[in-house]
Amino acid sequence: MLQQALLRRMLASGDGLQQPLRFQAGVVAKYRGIEGAQVIRTRTVGRVAIRGRWSLDMGIVDGASPADAEVQVTLGDLLQRLPEGEREHWIAHLVAEPVSANFLQIKLSSGACIDDGETAAWT
Repeated sequence: MLQQALLRRMLASGDGLQQPLRFQAGVVAKYRGIEGAQVIRTRTVGRVAIRGRWSLDMGIVDGASPADAEVQVTLGDLLQRLPEGEREHWIAHLVAEPVSANFLQIKLSSGACIDDGETAAWT
């Protein structure tokens, strides 16, 4: 599986910047109306570019309907290629993965204490 191969590579190198993140495909709609912007795609990959300023390559996963379509961009590309002023726009279109809210709270707050009951056996 490609995702497993990518994870192995990231673990071996210690570089998590190749981790893909998922966004609603509508994130690119903003750029269609900007002068000097280019939004192009094939069936499975695409690019958003603002001439002379920045460009971002992405994977495309079509959904059951156009509203369900998603794009994938690596964390590294978001950090290194996407201007800081564009980041909130992309964050607003993030497709959230199922997560443990308490685990994220621990990660967001150094020293957070979560008391959600007694410990239990892992069954």
